[in-house]
Amino acid sequence: MSPGSPKFYGLNTVHKFIVAVLTSLCLLVLTPAIATASLQDLVQTNAKLITKSSSKTVGPVLDALQQYGGAEAERFLTDWQAKKLYFIKESGRFVLAEKAAKSADGKKQMLIRDAVTGAEIGLVSTKSIKQIKPNSGVRSKIAATLVPFQLGNPDPDIRETTLTTLLRDIQSSHLAPLKAAITNETVPALKVQMEKAYVFGMLAHGTDDAEVEQAIRGLAGDLSLDVRAALTPMLTSTVRVATTLPDDANLAREITPGRTIKRSDGSAARLSEFGGKDAELSVVTAYEMMVAAGLAPAFVTRAMRDEALIAATVDGKVGGYPTSGLDSDTARDAAYQQLVDRGVAPQLISDQARQQAVDNARFFAIYDNPSSLVTDAARDVLNAIQTKVTLYKYIDLLVDALSLASIYFLAAIGLAITFGVMRVINMAHGEFIMMGAYTGYVVQLFVPNYTLSIIIAVPAAFLVTFAAGVVMERLVIRHLYKRPLETLLATFGISIALQQIAKNIFGTQARPLTSPDWLDGAFAVNDVLAISNIRIAIFFLALLFLGLLLYVMKRTRFGLETRTVTQNPAMAASMGINPDRINMLTFGFGSGIAGIAGVAIGLYSKVTSELGADYIVQSFMTVVVGGVGNIWGTLAGAVMIGSLQKGIEWFNPSNTLAAQTYMIIFIILFIQFRPRGIIAQKGRAAEA
Repeated sequence: MSPGSPKFYGLNTVHKFIVAVLTSLCLLVLTPAIATASLQDLVQTNAKLITKSSSKTVGPVLDALQQYGGAEAERFLTDWQAKKLYFIKESGRFVLAEKAAKSADGKKQMLIRDAVTGAEIGLVSTKSIKQIKPNSGVRSKIAATLVPFQLGNPDPDIRETTLTTLLRDIQSSHLAPLKAAITNETVPALKVQMEKAYVFGMLAHGTDDAEVEQAIRGLAGDLSLDVRAALTPMLTSTVRVATTLPDDANLAREITPGRTIKRSDGSAARLSEFGGKDAELSVVTAYEMMVAAGLAPAFVTRAMRDEALIAATVDGKVGGYPTSGLDSDTARDAAYQQLVDRGVAPQLISDQARQQAVDNARFFAIYDNPSSLVTDAARDVLNAIQTKVTLYKYIDLLVDALSLASIYFLAAIGLAITFGVMRVINMAHGEFIMMGAYTGYVVQLFVPNYTLSIIIAVPAAFLVTFAAGVVMERLVIRHLYKRPLETLLATFGISIALQQIAKNIFGTQARPLTSPDWLDGAFAVNDVLAISNIRIAIFFLALLFLGLLLYVMKRTRFGLETRTVTQNPAMAASMGINPDRINMLTFGFGSGIAGIAGVAIGLYSKVTSELGADYIVQSFMTVVVGGVGNIWGTLAGAVMIGSLQKGIEWFNPSNTLAAQTYMIIFIILFIQFRPRGIIAQKGRAAEA
C-alpha cells in the first residue's frame, strides 16, 4: 500500500505517523550502506588503474574519487598515498593489512580490514595479498586530489601543508572547495594564503573574464615573485603577418621588422618556428613568414640559383646557355630565367623587391589570451608592479651602499686618527682589524653564549689592540716621526709579520665569529627589499662610533691635548703637555678602535689572517678622499667610496675586480682636482 493510495489516507493519524517514522528510519539505516556500496563499486571498477597506476593514467580514478567526496574517499586516498593499501589476489578486493602472529603451522599472517568501510575481515596468508606501491608521481597526484578534502581539516598545520601542495599544481576542481574554505577559515594568515591561492587558480583556470580581471586587479601592489610569475605568462603573444591588421583579435602591438619585439613589461612575442622568444624580427625572417603565410613567393638565394643551374645542366648547356659562359651573375640570372619561364624553378626576387614586400605587409603580435579585458588588467598591474620593483631595487642599491660605507667607516675610523691626525702611514692598520676579529673568536671559544661573548669581545678587542698599538708605537713608530717613507716600509714589514703569526697560531683556515640569534635573518620590507640584521647592526655601530669619536676629540681633555700636539707640538710642550705620551696614547687609541671594528667586520665575514689586508686600501682611500685629519671627512669619504663601488658593481656585477679598478681610477682623478679631500682641514694642521 503506497502513501498515495486511497486506503492510506483512510488510516488514522497515529498510523500515518508510525509509517513515516519507520520510513525515515529505513532511509537513515540504508543511506550509509548505499554510499559505501557506491564507493566500493567505484574503486573496484577502477581496480586496474589503482593497482597498476602511473602518473599518466591515474587521473580518471582520482577525478572520480574527488567528485565522490566524503570521509571514506579521503581515507582511501590517504591510505593509498601512504602505501597502506593492499588487494586480495584472488578477488581483487582492496584491504588494509597489518602484521599478525604466525599461524599454527608457522606461516606468516596478516590481519586485513576492508579499505572502504574499515570492517575487519580476518587473518590471511601474506602470500594471498599484495601491497600497492604508488611511485612519487602518483603520490604527488594523490596529494593534489586530497587538497579539497584537507582544506577543511580542523588542524591548521594540515591546512597550511595542503595550501603549499595546492600552490604547486592548482587545478580547476580546486576552486570551488578553496572558495568554501576561505569563508570558513579562522586563521588570518591562512585565509590570506587561501585568497592568494584562489586568485592564482582563477588566473590559470578561470572562465569568466570579469572574474579573472577582478582577480588580477586584486594583485595590484603585490611585489612577490609568484605574482609576477603568474601574471607574465598572461601577456605572451605570437607574431603574425597579414595584409591588414585583424579586427577580431586581441592585438598586442604592431611590429616593424628590424626592431626588437620585446615589451617593456617583460612579456615577449613568440616567432613560432621562425625564432625564439625575445628575438628580433629581421627582414629575412619577416619575408619567410610572408612566404609561409602564402603572401609572397619563395626567395631564391644566389646559392640556390647556382644549384638549380647545375641540376639543369645537360651536355654542357643550361637551355641555350653554355656553362662556360655562366661566369657572371648577369649571365646566370638570364640562364635561370629560362628555367623560370619553363616553370621548373621559382621566380628570382631581388633584395629590393623583398624589402618592398615586407614594407607593404603588416606584422603584429596577438595575445595568446583572447580577452582584452584580461590582458589589459594584467599589463596594467604588471607595469605598476615593475615600476615599484625598479624603485625598490634602487633603494636596495642605496641600502647596500650605506651598508658598505658603514663597514669602510669602521675600518677607517682608527686610521683617521693614526694617519689623519698623527700623519703616520700605518700599513699594519689592517692587521689590528684582524687582531680584533681573532680576539672575538677566542672569546667565543670560552663564552658559548654569543650575545654575552660579543659584549665581552668588544672591550677585549679594544684592550688587546690598544696594547699592541702602544707597543708598536714605543718600539718603532716614535723613532720614525716625520719620516713617512721609513714609517711605511717599517709598518708594512710589521703587517707581514703579524699575518704570519696569526697563521702560525690559528692556521690558514677561516674561523667563524658567530653572531647572536637576534642578528640572524633580515628585515624584509617586501619580496624585493630585505636588509640583513647584521648590516643594520653595523650601520648603527658606525653611527655610535662616530658620536663617540666626536665626543672624545671635542669634549675630553685627551682629545684637546691630541689636537694641540698635532697642530703645534712645541707650543703644547710649553703648556705642560707631554707630546711623547700623547702620541703613544693616540696611536693606541686608533689601534684599539681598529680592533673593535675587527669584531664588527668579523661578524659579517670569515676571520682569516688576510682579513685586514682586504680593507687597508679602502681605509686609506676613505681617509684621503674624505679629508686627512677630519672625522666628518672620513664619514663622507666612506659614503662616497661605498656608493661608488656599489654603483660600479651594479653596472658590472660579474666583475668586482674591474669595479675596484674603476673606483681607484676615479679616486685618483678626484684627488687631482681636490687634493685635500671632500672636507679639507684648515689652519696649521692643514699645512703640516
